[in-house]
Amino acid sequence: MELERLQKEITALKREKKVHDAQNRLFEIFINMARSSKEEQVLNVTMQNALEIAAQLSGAEKGSLFLLDKSGVVTDSILTRDQIRGEKRSSLIGKVIDKGLAGWVKKNLSVGLVADAKTDARWLTLAKQSYIVRSALAVPILRHDTLFGIITLMHSLPSHFDQASVVITQQAANQMAIAIENAKLYRKLEQSKILLENAKQSIEKYSKALNDELEKGKKIQKDFLPRYLPEVKNCDVSSYFHSALQLSGDFYDMFELPDNHIGFVIGDVSDKGVGSALFMALTRSLLRIFSGLFDTGNGFDNATHLRENFLPEDALKAVFLTNEYIAKEHCEEGMFVTLFFGIIDLLTGKVFYINAGHEPVLVVGENGIKQSLKTTGPALGPIQGAIYGIETIQLKTGDMLFGYTDGVTEARSETRVFYTRSRLENIINKGFDGATEAFLEIIKTDLFLFIGNAPQSDDITMLAVKWHP
Repeated sequence: MELERLQKEITALKREKKVHDAQNRLFEIFINMARSSKEEQVLNVTMQNALEIAAQLSGAEKGSLFLLDKSGVVTDSILTRDQIRGEKRSSLIGKVIDKGLAGWVKKNLSVGLVADAKTDARWLTLAKQSYIVRSALAVPILRHDTLFGIITLMHSLPSHFDQASVVITQQAANQMAIAIENAKLYRKLEQSKILLENAKQSIEKYSKALNDELEKGKKIQKDFLPRYLPEVKNCDVSSYFHSALQLSGDFYDMFELPDNHIGFVIGDVSDKGVGSALFMALTRSLLRIFSGLFDTGNGFDNATHLRENFLPEDALKAVFLTNEYIAKEHCEEGMFVTLFFGIIDLLTGKVFYINAGHEPVLVVGENGIKQSLKTTGPALGPIQGAIYGIETIQLKTGDMLFGYTDGVTEARSETRVFYTRSRLENIINKGFDGATEAFLEIIKTDLFLFIGNAPQSDDITMLAVKWHP
């Protein structure tokens, strides 16, 4: 009895060693395949080797292997008739899974052992089968109590497979499941990598095309801003513009008007990006058109040129006309424009202006801020028929008009602190009696020192006009 027990233990140990060796071979093959450049073949080769190892362990002559998803549908297969392709292959798999021994294993989740295929109804003999099967063994491959696959082994002699074949094939199948599952995961990973790489290339291509278009838009937008400020009699003028994005909603402008007058504008369109840039271009164009024409009737179709009997108040009607157009034609966009439009009499230093909801324009003397030109009406766009008051001031020799957008006062530091209007005014109130370009440089230096490495949150625009007859 003791000898018999020892023989059984030795037999079991030999069997386990065979399975262990087979497992090692299978994983070695998988690792070598994974290291190769043929990632798409990893699963197929792993399945093929798993089938060959099972055949060697059981002494089978042929075999097939099906992998199934959670709903029981065959996802991958190795067939005895591996030369079959396309619809015939799908039809053959369907028949085997529906009526054959593999189908019986799928339904019962049990080992199917066929001693003689001629007498066992579970075996399906297919037409035009060159290889005659007499015995077969089908074993379910389980992972986490779920049917993962079915391996079917065949032999041309009856009763080839016995209980020992069942045990060793089952043990091997459990190890095969791990290797095959890894191969499936590896294939999914490689497919995901390919999809991600393709997506990355598509995004990069789209991003480049979009960036090219934005760069074109940026160039066109720059052309809307004055490339060079005009040389103005009795005035020193300078500007600074720095957009947060490729396209900006900020703008400034300066243009000659009749009888020794100069018009200047600084404005800010709500939001940023393409929409703001288009709105900026529209507003700037309308102001230029309407300030060079005035209406003698109910509309501006019968306009008369301002060269005769020029009045700054008539030119400033451009703000009202621009608002009417935007409010009527573009109210659905929900966008609006704040702006300061001023006209300077270059001989007398008198300034006529409208502040349409914009930041106060500051009158700066050599000792600091002398006056703050606050709003005289609402922003352009939201209200049709809005009223805009025209105000006047008298500049003294050396006085400077300084306009800016909220991108200056609302700039943020690396700790998300605002620059604030108070800090800006403190810098100005230290006093300055020099050129406008140097004045803007002082403010710009302090502003960007404050911002540091923080991302620019809004467009930054500044305009300075100094009157010295």
